[in-house]
Amino acid sequence: MKKSFHISRRSFLQRAAIAAAASGLPLWFVQRQLAAAEAGKPVTSPNARPGLALIGCGGMGQGDADNARHYGDIVAVCDVDEGHLNSAANRFTSDGKSPAKYNDFRKLLERTDVNAVIQATPDHWHTLINLAAAQAGKDVYGEKPLTLTVDEGKHIIRAVRKNKIVFQTGTQQRSSTYFHLACELVRNQRLGKLKEVNVFVPAGIRGNNFAKVPVPAEFNYDFWLGQAPSAEYFKERCHQNFRWWFDYAGGPVTDWGAHHNDIARWGIGLAGPVAVEARIVTPALPNGYTTPSEFAATLDWANGVKQTVQTTIADSPYGAILDEKGQRNGIKFIGADGWIWVNRDGISASSPELLRTPLPENSVKLEVSKNHMKNFFDCMTSRKDPIASVENGHHSACIGHLIIIALRTGLKLKWDPDAETFTGDNAAEGNKHLAREMRAPYDYKFVA
Repeated sequence: MKKSFHISRRSFLQRAAIAAAASGLPLWFVQRQLAAAEAGKPVTSPNARPGLALIGCGGMGQGDADNARHYGDIVAVCDVDEGHLNSAANRFTSDGKSPAKYNDFRKLLERTDVNAVIQATPDHWHTLINLAAAQAGKDVYGEKPLTLTVDEGKHIIRAVRKNKIVFQTGTQQRSSTYFHLACELVRNQRLGKLKEVNVFVPAGIRGNNFAKVPVPAEFNYDFWLGQAPSAEYFKERCHQNFRWWFDYAGGPVTDWGAHHNDIARWGIGLAGPVAVEARIVTPALPNGYTTPSEFAATLDWANGVKQTVQTTIADSPYGAILDEKGQRNGIKFIGADGWIWVNRDGISASSPELLRTPLPENSVKLEVSKNHMKNFFDCMTSRKDPIASVENGHHSACIGHLIIIALRTGLKLKWDPDAETFTGDNAAEGNKHLAREMRAPYDYKFVA
């Protein structure tokens, strides 16, 4: 027993050293993460491969499903675009067996061999599909942002908890060691008292006067529009361009912003801010995309932290706080004793010692996930909440929703993060935007 312990310990230290060298992360942190991951491993059968369904077969959906099939089998795919549907069916054909194809996700969810759903539709379809999946008892890996509005998040949380499904929000940066290290250091006051969080996101795009073309025969455009208002078809409205229209998404606020604001909130450690104001820097063109390509916003938090969120612009009145490489797509945490800059490429600090010095054993330890999709499947086995639970998805999505409401109204707004309502001056106008009218028949009755 003693010999095997030493072999195991030596193996653990070797793996930690290799991982630290490859990632550039401090050895103490890699050791802590590996230990937490080992302790949290669920006991699974090698033959336990759940049946999976992909709803939303565009590029993001197929990428998510390709990742998911390491842990389960794609038995069904669904899309309102026959081209996307056939592409996914061909891609996930295995051993001569193709997944079943559907145009209506409600029919797909009737299948008893579907245990979990990979959901990667445009933002305005997230809520109804997630609700239907929860009501059908299917676990869900749902792309970010969780919802289109604040009110939709309340519906999703109730459905997930009532039906006791596992729900993972696709804010995969929570499973990145760089972001985990940054937030754990911030939460343990390695920077001293946290004063500012500066979020930088890439700008959106501008375009207008799009050419009118017939709706492709293989595309059910009305179904694609769903809850959104009826609108004239042109190809720049749909598929990857949906994100630049307020009817379907939130532009740069909810594109990269959904990821970075989740990390900002994780580091701050609170459910949500207490005030928001925002301005449009580069407005949308007439007769074109409706989301502004560049914006700047400020959010106040109850613990005194001031958060800014802005596109990569040079003339922001909020100040362009960059790292030493001039990077602007990421998050900068600023405290009384220094700063940390983090993005998907790495992490740096005002002093290397801020990263290298180990945290004490009794420090705050955030949940560990090394692989966002695997974490979802592990939780399908354990029935525990994954790292990006439905509540985390909702609270982080609300940051984007609040910024969008401030942009569209031009108002400075006070927010009650517990009651999830605006208060004080301008509250009545702000609260009008917490929900949006859903076009029949694509409202909540559609999945009742």
